[in-house]
Amino acid sequence: KFCPGSCGVVEHPKTLNTLNSFTAFVTIWPTIPGQGSQTMLAHQDGQRGWSLGLDENGQLLAQLGDGNGLRKLNLPTPLRTRQWCRVWLSYDADTKTATLGQTVLNPYHQNESGTIRETEVSFLAADASCTFGIAAQPAPEPCEHFNGKIEAPGIYGRSLASEELEHVFQGEVLAGLLAHWDFSREIPTSQIVDVGPNQLHGRLRNTPARGMTGSNWNATEMCWRHAPEEYGAIHFHDDDIYDFDWETDFRFTVPEDLRSGVYAVKLTCAGHEDRLPLFVLPPQGQRRAEVCVLVSTFTYAVYGNHARPDFHDGWRERIRDWNAFPHNPADYPQYGLSTYNNHSDGSGICFASHRRPLLNLRPGYLTFGEGEGSGLRHFQADSHLYAWLEAKGIAYDLITDQELHEEGVACLQDYSVLCTGSHPEYHTPQTLDALTTYRDQGGHFAYLGGNGFYWRVALSEETPGMIEIRRAEGGIRAWAAEPGEYYHCFDGAYGGLWRRSGRPPQKLAGVGFSAQGKFEGSYYRRTTASRNPELAWLFAGIEDEEILGDFGFCGGGAAGFELDRADTRLGTPESVQVVARSERHTSSFVLVPEEVLTHLTNWPGESEPNNLIRADMVYYETPSGGAVFSTGSITFCGSLPWNNFDNNISTLLENVLRHFLAKITT
Repeated sequence: KFCPGSCGVVEHPKTLNTLNSFTAFVTIWPTIPGQGSQTMLAHQDGQRGWSLGLDENGQLLAQLGDGNGLRKLNLPTPLRTRQWCRVWLSYDADTKTATLGQTVLNPYHQNESGTIRETEVSFLAADASCTFGIAAQPAPEPCEHFNGKIEAPGIYGRSLASEELEHVFQGEVLAGLLAHWDFSREIPTSQIVDVGPNQLHGRLRNTPARGMTGSNWNATEMCWRHAPEEYGAIHFHDDDIYDFDWETDFRFTVPEDLRSGVYAVKLTCAGHEDRLPLFVLPPQGQRRAEVCVLVSTFTYAVYGNHARPDFHDGWRERIRDWNAFPHNPADYPQYGLSTYNNHSDGSGICFASHRRPLLNLRPGYLTFGEGEGSGLRHFQADSHLYAWLEAKGIAYDLITDQELHEEGVACLQDYSVLCTGSHPEYHTPQTLDALTTYRDQGGHFAYLGGNGFYWRVALSEETPGMIEIRRAEGGIRAWAAEPGEYYHCFDGAYGGLWRRSGRPPQKLAGVGFSAQGKFEGSYYRRTTASRNPELAWLFAGIEDEEILGDFGFCGGGAAGFELDRADTRLGTPESVQVVARSERHTSSFVLVPEEVLTHLTNWPGESEPNNLIRADMVYYETPSGGAVFSTGSITFCGSLPWNNFDNNISTLLENVLRHFLAKITT
């Protein structure tokens, strides 16, 4: 059984099972107090031990057990949402007195601070085998998860006086310290470090967010690497998810001679079936085709289980009528949602993992259940490209983002041609470096999508399959990172748009994200540059056609949904030739936020903003003998299979790939 929710655990915490008198303390920033019982600290085994948390009303609650029952202490004033508060529980075994206290740090609400003291309280420490929990009751299965930030929890082996607590919360170390966890240590990892004498180090479960601003953050530094002492908080959520840890049911050895491509494992049970896609690569270092397709697995994972807010009954009807994949993440949030959704406390989801069921990574899944076209996106939309390659008899291998990140350009350099799918949006520095090096070493690069190379992500070196995104300033964002929390915890780099980090998509592909609208497609119109005799090969077989792609399975046209444009100020090479440009987009299309300065002006200085709402199809050659062809549209690949692959978009792309292959041959 899988239990969602993040927490910290310390297994077999020696010294805690021998407590008599003690003081537990922690600074918290609750995000949804009053929504169920929530635990901040707990070392409790049935009727023994203690815990410190919030009750269902958001009031501070302590529990102490003596083996025969639990004694509860409550403070009457609920804690406020998103307000820092110092809380503590103290027990004096000699006087059998328990004290529960809270100090609100906001000076406007300090009247809500207070303590309660009760006498004749019995206490018996939990057993030595009992796990100590932070942000949840840890056993037998984690429950009562805390939502919000926790900072610097600690335990003393004696009852501290109020004046001593003041010093402790200021960071001083007094006599009797048993444990003090400093969350500003080892931020890129799942380790929680005890700086106390007993070294009760622990680990984090289900990847809560680290590198979060603490109660002492003064807004002077924005990067946790520069002032780690101000980033000693961890943001926990009751719906954090990493790995379901399901048992292995079967193993499959890929035959050495199995052709690279997209496969699926078909599972059947009690009349139901499911298909789990697999991307089979050639053996490492053994190219088996001249063409390589880059599978955007990082983007697939980042969008994994995206529950769209506009999912409604009309979509269900289309799913049923078309016999599409029947399940939608909006109906199954227990599998964890995507980084385009929010946690239960309203904060943005900044981690993505493929070690869980991803309902939208299934054949036949509909991302959009209304409007014109198939409603396919990402993995399903990329099947249009695979089908086209098969229909045209063009042999290809697959490489995924993971190999590109780990191996760099080495996994590409033997290929004559590299193609992307419809939406290669999320990239690490390593993947962009590899693509840039491939191009600059004479590679032939075909970018067949839109809104590519847009967001910067980081991978965990410790936690396989975990991707981090911080939605910092700028960009079309599903949520916005909190001030001071724009830097990844995994690699310490500034998150957000690659454009904000000096690497706009135009530098790599010649075009970059410019506008977005509904899932609708328009067409391209050829430009004067396309009539250049040097480009006659590009339009062979469609010389007399002015309009390209006024059809398609994605949105009804080859130029739609998310559009990229050329801009030399953003890195488009001067030698780029814009061979076609989209037009007549509907009023749903708007400029991306990073292009907007005011209600009257835009970054490019275009007097007519609608001129920036376009997809530019470009071609250019590199000094090293390579070339780049970019379509600037997410819906481009959806036009390839139209009319049984007999159409001008299909002809155009075939001309591109066969020209690239012929260049290598000659």
